[in-house]
Amino acid sequence: MFPGAYVLSHKDGQPEHLFQHILPHTVSQQRRFEAHLNVTNFIGPPMTVPCLIPTYQWTPVEQPDVSFSPNGVKGSNRKRRRDGHSQNDLKRQCFGSPGPARNGNFTSKPAAAPVTSRETCSSYSSFPTCSPAASKPGGCVPSLREGSHQSAFPPSSVSDKLSQQILDLFHAYEQQNEDLEKKEHCRAALQRDIQTIFPSAQVFLAGSSLNGFGTRSSDADLCLVIEEGKVNHRTDAVYVLSLVRKLFYTLSYIERPQLIRAKVPILKFRDRVSGVEFDLNFNNTVGIRNTFLLRTYAYVEKRVRPIILVIKKWASHHRINDASRGTLSSYTLVLMVLHYLQTLPEPVIPCLQMDYPECFNPKMDIHLVPSGPSNIPAFVSKNQSSLGDLLLGFLKYYATVFKWDKHVISVREAKTLPKTYCKEWRDKFICVEEPFDQTNTARAVHEKVKFEAIRAEFTESYQVLQLRKDLNSILPLKYTRPKI
Repeated sequence: MFPGAYVLSHKDGQPEHLFQHILPHTVSQQRRFEAHLNVTNFIGPPMTVPCLIPTYQWTPVEQPDVSFSPNGVKGSNRKRRRDGHSQNDLKRQCFGSPGPARNGNFTSKPAAAPVTSRETCSSYSSFPTCSPAASKPGGCVPSLREGSHQSAFPPSSVSDKLSQQILDLFHAYEQQNEDLEKKEHCRAALQRDIQTIFPSAQVFLAGSSLNGFGTRSSDADLCLVIEEGKVNHRTDAVYVLSLVRKLFYTLSYIERPQLIRAKVPILKFRDRVSGVEFDLNFNNTVGIRNTFLLRTYAYVEKRVRPIILVIKKWASHHRINDASRGTLSSYTLVLMVLHYLQTLPEPVIPCLQMDYPECFNPKMDIHLVPSGPSNIPAFVSKNQSSLGDLLLGFLKYYATVFKWDKHVISVREAKTLPKTYCKEWRDKFICVEEPFDQTNTARAVHEKVKFEAIRAEFTESYQVLQLRKDLNSILPLKYTRPKI
């Protein structure tokens, strides 16, 4: 029925009581069964289930209904019984119904015709764009409508050739407002379609697309939240994402859905309208929390975003920015830069989790996270180093100062921690603490040869850049300086 689709059966590891976790205990046994029929058979509109997660904070007040690309389903091809009742009706009677149930919600419907790309584009353009939660004047974090716009840099930040090169590259590659809007349109459409099988589901945009450190070519990360809390990624997450994948085969604007059974399973797919590649995870809510922490760091000081974008480009060029190949993830690189900027004699950025603990409380309800840091003001640093000096200092710090064998990087506390702090850190080559769950974000670096290659790149690039003071000497990228 769905070419290439694979949905877990109970024998494949489907948790028998999954819906005990994703539906509240107040829902009756019959309604739990109806929910299971919805996600298993995709027949008819879903039952009404109490919402577990409030609406996504950046979705504006509801607009008049818009015709989206259909998520119609294939017919069940089952013949009706002579009395006109489906098999689902008979199953419903087992729960003590007074008579044969005639609920139109569970009758099969023929598959809707796929929409054309023109119709899909029209649906997207009609969907309301995201708007931020209300914020008080003085907050440094811009709304999504303001996007990546940033006021002019002070002359001291770009007082030399190297600094100007960094700024030019940043302007050439930074994510534009229209890039973010395309991703948000797809997120909103997906949320609406996924709610046909999980009525309380919310889909959050996360990662570099939203944290301020994305580029024009950045993929987009999405987090599907049905009920906040821990899940078993080997069973619950795989099962839910398998059901979502089955749904995706009915959506004309989604192509190439692929379930990756990693430690944190993801569903990879491509938005046919925008061409953007997406990774969807299930209930990995720490990713939502760290997205808004990093977004605040991105805008709390003007120099943060250009430095981080250039360092990510540098690491990618030297092939040390790929966790799937045993090197550093982009998230780890960002934390390494933030740690360096926090620990200078005159810090460039503050420690947000220590200065504003109420805004980044790890136990805060997930729907409050986007608006948590909205009132944090910009940080006024006494450190007036140029972009070039900061880049050179970053390379020097990890080439000559930081003790890889003894220290753990902690942005949460704006300092290094001893590896003896936790037994899990002792045998790791690189230790970078995740600010919310305190896991090691650099755990992918588990081979000595990869670790030595990373250290060698820091050392070599520092020596070359110190001598030449030319970004092209360590990052020979061709780019066009934007027109003013």
